[in-house]
Amino acid sequence: MSSSSEAVGHKMSSSSEAVGHKMSSSSEAVGHEMSSSSEAVGHKTSSSDLYTVSGDTAGSVELDPALFDAEVHATAMHQVVTAQLAAARAGTSKTKTRGEVRGGGRKPWRQKGTGRARQGSIRAPQWTGGGIAHGPSGEQNYTKRVSKKLKRLALRSALSDRARLDGVRVVSDLSFDTPRTKDAVAFLSALGLTGRKVLLVLATRDEPTAKSFRNLGDVHVLTVDQLNTYDVLVSDVVVFQQAALDYIGTGRRADLAEVAT
Repeated sequence: MSSSSEAVGHKMSSSSEAVGHKMSSSSEAVGHEMSSSSEAVGHKTSSSDLYTVSGDTAGSVELDPALFDAEVHATAMHQVVTAQLAAARAGTSKTKTRGEVRGGGRKPWRQKGTGRARQGSIRAPQWTGGGIAHGPSGEQNYTKRVSKKLKRLALRSALSDRARLDGVRVVSDLSFDTPRTKDAVAFLSALGLTGRKVLLVLATRDEPTAKSFRNLGDVHVLTVDQLNTYDVLVSDVVVFQQAALDYIGTGRRADLAEVAT
């Protein structure tokens, strides 16, 4: 009995040591892998191919990781987009109250003795053709307050989301001398963006270029000072003019910055 107990105890001790050594080795391996991954993420740089207006590759351009490789905050984007859509509502819908509907100035029947419910006007809300109770007044204000910090966070999240989905293009010399839709179509075809929803971000107010894309329903053109979360999210691809990259999130554009200096 004693020999058997010692043998069983020695066997259990050996098994425990083996399991402990295996768990220790696994933990060290996992820790090393996480450390390596963290180091890789920490040294990650964002870049994109630089295209010409003819669709040729002219090298690469570095994208700011703070804008194009940031953590995506879905809640921030939802709040900003909701506020932006609410602010776009006109708030001009209106219904007439019983005091604004024409007619109904006379009491339809005497107060008592008819057997019917008492009524004061045929333009009361319960009557057909009467006024509307608690309807819109035409002075509604649907705007929601959103902080600048939350707007910047949402824009960074939207741009980072598009960058991770390969939805960012940078063009070096995007400019047309005269407004021609044919040139705009050729540009989209050269970049392989035909049939996709494109957001075109210009560094300056370039009327010939903007008018060239104006007849294309899938393309939305704006200057970099107008860049916003909603327009980024509803587009499949965001095409930046190279000079616009320096003004993202500043609320300025290149031509106004030159005038200010």
